[in-house]
Amino acid sequence: MRTVRVRISGRVQGVFFRTSCARVAEDLGLAGWVRNLPDGDLEAAFQGEDRAVETMLEWCRKGPSHARVERVEVKDEPAFPDSGFRIER
Repeated sequence: MRTVRVRISGRVQGVFFRTSCARVAEDLGLAGWVRNLPDGDLEAAFQGEDRAVETMLEWCRKGPSHARVERVEVKDEPAFPDSGFRIER
């Protein structure tokens, strides 16, 4: 089990990144959330099996087709008592 928080920079807002991210995370069985930040970046937390989290991080480095990811910062975090994946506003 692994829990991470990520910050994704680039052209990541207005390109369906959150919606696509949530779909991929749900497909991988991950818990967590994704949200836009006021500075134009995205922040997300993922929790689940190590391989599923690594697959999600690989996806974040590319994003959906209209995104242009410039940087992904990953920090390991303590586990959280969450289930399911949500888009935060």
